[in-house]
Amino acid sequence: MKVVGVTGMPGSGKSVISRVATDLGMQVVRMGDVIREEALKRNESPGVVAVKLREEYGEFIVAQRCVDIIKNSKDREISYLIEGIRSPFEVEIFQNNFHGFKVIAVHSRPKTRFKRLKKRKRSDDSSSQDEFISRDQRELKFGIGNVIARADYMVVNEGSLVKIKKLIRSMLKNELQNQG
Repeated sequence: MKVVGVTGMPGSGKSVISRVATDLGMQVVRMGDVIREEALKRNESPGVVAVKLREEYGEFIVAQRCVDIIKNSKDREISYLIEGIRSPFEVEIFQNNFHGFKVIAVHSRPKTRFKRLKKRKRSDDSSSQDEFISRDQRELKFGIGNVIARADYMVVNEGSLVKIKKLIRSMLKNELQNQG
């Protein structure tokens, strides 16, 4: 089983990487889904819950829940992509649980990301510039900048969607062939 992680600021293109992974037969585990699910249970916003979960259970909690999802899977032959890594603590737990774990960082300019978020309109997306900046600052406090800086691969997502998908497909195929 191969497990690869993806990191990037909101709107950078993590979901593009996830779609390519799905096309290659990988199972995608979204860290944001863990947060959104808990937010629904608590009837609070995902941003608030992301902070509270880490305060209540420690920096590893979201990553540990993702590890549990993967390890409790009945199919040990499939590979996984974990979308939405935010902190070095999360990278550490994935490295400790999955041999050969690698991180892909995706980067886009703030102006590009804000446009994408406004267009996407997911419930936790920023609709104003102030909200966007505030969310970026929260993500940076988690340590996402360190994860991006230390990633095994860096992809700049500013050009053609066809080109970025081709690049990602090549990267993921290479990782899947090097199972460990």
